[in-house]
Amino acid sequence: MKDLDNIPALMQDIGRRARAAAQTLAFAGAETKEKALLAAADAVWNRRAEIIAANEKDMAYGRDKGLSPAMMDRLMLDESRIQGIVEGLRAVAGQADPVGEVIAEWDMPSGLHIRRVRTPLGVVGVIYESRPNVTADAGALCLKSGNAVILRGGSESFHSSTAIHACLVEGLQAAGLPEDAIQLVPTRDRAAVSEMLTMTDYIDVIVPRGGKGLVGLVQREARVPVFAHLEGIVHVYIDKAADAEKALRVVLNAKTRRPGICGAAECLLIHEEVADTIGRDVISALIEAGVEVRAAGELQRIEDTVPATEDDWGREYLDMIIAAKPVKDIDEAIAHIRRFGSSHTDCIITEDPAAANRFFERLDSAILMQNASTQFADGGEFGMGAEIGIATGKMHARGPVGAAQLTSFKYLVQGDGSVRG
Repeated sequence: MKDLDNIPALMQDIGRRARAAAQTLAFAGAETKEKALLAAADAVWNRRAEIIAANEKDMAYGRDKGLSPAMMDRLMLDESRIQGIVEGLRAVAGQADPVGEVIAEWDMPSGLHIRRVRTPLGVVGVIYESRPNVTADAGALCLKSGNAVILRGGSESFHSSTAIHACLVEGLQAAGLPEDAIQLVPTRDRAAVSEMLTMTDYIDVIVPRGGKGLVGLVQREARVPVFAHLEGIVHVYIDKAADAEKALRVVLNAKTRRPGICGAAECLLIHEEVADTIGRDVISALIEAGVEVRAAGELQRIEDTVPATEDDWGREYLDMIIAAKPVKDIDEAIAHIRRFGSSHTDCIITEDPAAANRFFERLDSAILMQNASTQFADGGEFGMGAEIGIATGKMHARGPVGAAQLTSFKYLVQGDGSVRG
């Protein structure tokens, strides 16, 4: 039985076992990893009643904590969402194995043959809040990419994550892989997070998934490298050359489909030439859908809007609230996004290719879109099967982090008795 009172000792033990498992996993065959993931998917489906029962305990805990409706939605699991977890596991299982992939290959005049090949990072630490499906996504992607993983789920999703983790372990057992390849920190104690952030001997990279408070803490205190985004301050700009029907459909989906995810739209910028036509229709539709629209300038004349304040720019609501502002042209929209955005995801709605190109060239968000809902900012929707998170930094991984992004590379150099003159 693990000593849950001695957190430093607990975490050191988890770290040691993860490092040992990573050494085995690094050369596990593609078929073996695929077998583990398919067996885990079957286990999740077969044990769905247990997972839903565990999730009901978490939902009660969340209600007692006073979580917002959007956060409760992130936490909730039903049969259809469990089906989504199963499909995600199977999708990752079916992908090409990134480990050992030859990225580049060349010969040198000296007689050397050089290959740059993908190799696992080693041990990944994932710290996340609320969303229990991250347990499956992160476990699957790390396994696929040959990495051991230490999962530290949020206190809200403790029971759900534990139930899903048991299914992942069942998959490892079925494939004969070390159970320590996917470990879940078995305590809600926040001291475990602090320990993970300094475990440089055992953890190669930390991936935080959660709100600004969690990600900010990780970025400030981690001595281990971090893949992260601080916030998803997502903008949608309706250009003067926008198609009215596309604008309505895209903005409504971007805001209301799931307002509590990081790809949800938080600010709507509308070219002043269409503010009283397309803009009015879009804002009225948002209000009718139950969204509170905090409007600036002439948009305040639209019925049932609320006046915006300076605090509404650069704000991640994760709720049924959106800020809206008229802009005189695309350059003012770009300037606003540069000032208040978070380099996560931003979208332009336009039929003008020149406007779209200008938007794509002059902004440097990890994901830029044209005429598509920002809720597509997701590794599964990008064909990665799932994602461990979205990185907005510029080093190594950027945008949705899938299995390939959880690898580094090494050089394999072959000669024939070659010596350097």
